[in-house]
Amino acid sequence: MSREAYVFAQFLRLLPRYEFQRIVDKYNGDYRTKHFKCWHQLVCIMFAHVRQENSLRDIDIALNAHARKLYHIGIQQCPKSTLADANERRDYRIYEEFAKSLMHHARREYAHTRLAIDVDNAVYALDASVIDLTLSLFPWAKFRKTKGAIKLHAMIDLRGNIPAFLTITDGKVHDVKAAPQVPIEAEGIHVVDRGYVDFAWLWSIHQTHAFFVTRLKTSIKWTRVLSHPVNKSLGLRADQEILVTSTRLKKLYPERLRKVSYRDETQGRTLVFLTNTFTLPADIIAALYKARWEIELFFKWIKQNLRVKTFYGTSPNSVKTQIWIAMIVYLVLAILKQRYHLKTSLSKLLHFLEVNLFEQKPLISIFEPNARAYREKSDKQLILFDL
Repeated sequence: MSREAYVFAQFLRLLPRYEFQRIVDKYNGDYRTKHFKCWHQLVCIMFAHVRQENSLRDIDIALNAHARKLYHIGIQQCPKSTLADANERRDYRIYEEFAKSLMHHARREYAHTRLAIDVDNAVYALDASVIDLTLSLFPWAKFRKTKGAIKLHAMIDLRGNIPAFLTITDGKVHDVKAAPQVPIEAEGIHVVDRGYVDFAWLWSIHQTHAFFVTRLKTSIKWTRVLSHPVNKSLGLRADQEILVTSTRLKKLYPERLRKVSYRDETQGRTLVFLTNTFTLPADIIAALYKARWEIELFFKWIKQNLRVKTFYGTSPNSVKTQIWIAMIVYLVLAILKQRYHLKTSLSKLLHFLEVNLFEQKPLISIFEPNARAYREKSDKQLILFDL
């Protein structure tokens, strides 16, 4: 009687191995490597993220505890020194490019997901999050005089909260300095906080026939051109078309902008939004900015559920490798959830995976016993990516 493959082996089959190997070959990642290849490094670090292992020693002990099962999973035992060397020397761009390819797969999965806000446009939230590092151990991570850090810049598609853009910089790089790298989609709505109010960049969004929603800084001087009536029962206080009055800012953004004021009674404050879309209702503008909170939840989830606050190496290459592999774990879980219509949250999916890694049962059954994919007895392998 045949038995199911180990849950961890089934989970790894969800990755497009051919795509990963293409990227490895592009960067000569397995050059002069006989045994511990890039795939093995990827699997070990994914295992560490799922299990929340604290150190290379813990990874080594946990894998060795299941030494007889590793062959059936398709990996080998790896001494911690071997994994440490791989993290230091293997080009992190292998895992960065692979994560970005998964981002495209994930966004296609969620392309037809309905937004909570009634708009036809794609909506993106852009922000950055600081990951603190000890300056004595990570002297390259310049941030402050006595504190080290790196910064993860991300733009997520609010259809599924899937990253559409990710990059890692030094902690001292201001959020808006990374903004020019962000791909702007025509007709897309890009929601940002006040840290991104740079009128040269906002004008570039406008010139791309895209839209932005942000907060208006109190230091910016403006003059009213036109006022529109608002429904104050919805919390709206003003809906106006304005022009910036500063000579310098006029040169950077010469056209009209829209200013929407909204009273948040729960927090007892008035929020003033700035946008270049004049067709959406004023209350939708306020709702769009409120949806920006999803990217804060994205950063919070990554930091709470994956290993991105403590690191297995101290070099920039090792740190970036660990972060990009964390993104790979997040993306595969997100695709799995959408493809098989799982109702369970991503946090629970990760927990169920952690406690069942070395069980021999159908993968989908550990998440949702009555899932549609589980009832298909003839399906021996779950495939997320078309060959």
